[in-house]
Amino acid sequence: MATAAVNDIEINYRDTGGDGPVVLFSHGFMMNHTMFDEQIASLSSDYRCIAWDERGFGGTQAKGPFTYWDSARDALALLDHLGVESAVFAGMSQGGFLSLRAALTAPERVRALVLIDSTADLDDPATIEGYRGMLHVFEHSDAEKQSEVFAITADLILGNEALGNEWIPIWEALDRQQLIWAGGALISRDDIMDRLHEITCPVFTVHGTDDVAITIDRAQSLATTLSDHRGFLEVPGAAHAPNMTHPDEVNAAIREFLQSL
Repeated sequence: MATAAVNDIEINYRDTGGDGPVVLFSHGFMMNHTMFDEQIASLSSDYRCIAWDERGFGGTQAKGPFTYWDSARDALALLDHLGVESAVFAGMSQGGFLSLRAALTAPERVRALVLIDSTADLDDPATIEGYRGMLHVFEHSDAEKQSEVFAITADLILGNEALGNEWIPIWEALDRQQLIWAGGALISRDDIMDRLHEITCPVFTVHGTDDVAITIDRAQSLATTLSDHRGFLEVPGAAHAPNMTHPDEVNAAIREFLQSL
């Protein structure tokens, strides 16, 4: 692992190096760069794969409240640090939120987008209140109550008991202030659906059919709005992180898309 001092923070990242086209992987809320280990193992023979920890997670610490526009600028600054002019931005959930914003901020830097269980719209009020309740638990409740929330989160994101058992200890070790700042970005994000016409790069979508955090109809609406949307992989039975639970199917689809560019 390595770190990059950009935007007044230290970004923790993994870079496989090489001369191939660059793919920048951005993780979802509660996750870190390791959620893309299966994709990197599959693609790194032909592509330079960079995966990073966003503010509040893994080895990257936030210094205060932030937005996904800040995260988009972090991603672009990381590419600057590495001397990379442009990359395919592959993002899961909040990683997609920031990747879309990077495409709006610096379209010449974003060669293409791979959106995994992501969206450009807002969550409904009930979902936002649920997230507020989660953050309240992190800030004010005891370890037992927090463990209950982590178990629910594991089922929501992964829908896989074995993977959940791996990730819950990681979440239990997270700094609660970091979680609160990261959660603030999640619940306060802006709706960018009306700006999607500005995104003209190729886009490929991956989405689990059983995702309840971001239902598949929202991803379908996003896909139909983008001017150069080139494919939609529905992953039957997958929850919010199909790249982790169904890596072979997802890896093959991503590789096919990358080869088409």
